[in-house]
Amino acid sequence: MTTFQAVILGLIQGLTEFLPISSSAHLSLAPVLFGWKDPGLAFDVALHFGTLIAVLWYFRKQWVELLVAAGQLITTRRVDTIEKKRVMFLILATIPGAIGGVLLEEKAETVFRAPALTAATLIVMGIILWAVDRVSSEERPLATMRWADALLIGLAQVVALVPGVSRSGSTITAGRGLKFDRQSAAVFSFLMSMPITAAAVVMKGTEVLDAGGITTQVVVGVLAAGISSWLAIAVLLRYVSRHSYGIFALYRVILGVAVLVFLQMRG
Repeated sequence: MTTFQAVILGLIQGLTEFLPISSSAHLSLAPVLFGWKDPGLAFDVALHFGTLIAVLWYFRKQWVELLVAAGQLITTRRVDTIEKKRVMFLILATIPGAIGGVLLEEKAETVFRAPALTAATLIVMGIILWAVDRVSSEERPLATMRWADALLIGLAQVVALVPGVSRSGSTITAGRGLKFDRQSAAVFSFLMSMPITAAAVVMKGTEVLDAGGITTQVVVGVLAAGISSWLAIAVLLRYVSRHSYGIFALYRVILGVAVLVFLQMRG
């Protein structure tokens, strides 16, 4: 893999991780469409380190509040503030994804990365995102979240192990289905990305080292992913404050159809 390819893949990862269009789909399809060698899941996870830094920095004020609340939870053992509840909700929402990642790790690295399957899930989940966002009202701010809401959004994250589903797409769709407003659905999706992403980076970090260590390609890829992730978060939150998720659903369908046509033409 060249440095140029690493930068392009880093930009793709960063721009698509927090938009509901599936970063894993773009990362798995890019080598196929460009004729590059697939760098593998270990490099994909390395790029997630950049997105992890971006979400920590963008929501740094919220993370400080959550860390303080977590400390208070340990000492008081009482869930009596919004911040303490949010800590518990994030923990609860992370559990299904963690279990699914362990049980389906092998399939996520092989079977689930089939281009035709990725294209199909892009289309199907795009249609579901559009339909749910269109019919659901925006009557609930994030402060109204309940235990069942956190669990359902966490279960939606498990489906995102299949490239094309999109972690942010599935969790935002679940949030909108529960009638959270568009910004609240996105913010909780972004916050809950931190624990699962951090765990993946730690667990797969040894594979990055075994695959060649922290090379120039890994460094520039992570930097590109981090900068573009921060931009994607800022743009999405600003955009959905005024518009629906329809444009992202349309993009998913168009991309999925284009990939299926490409695969058919290639034979």
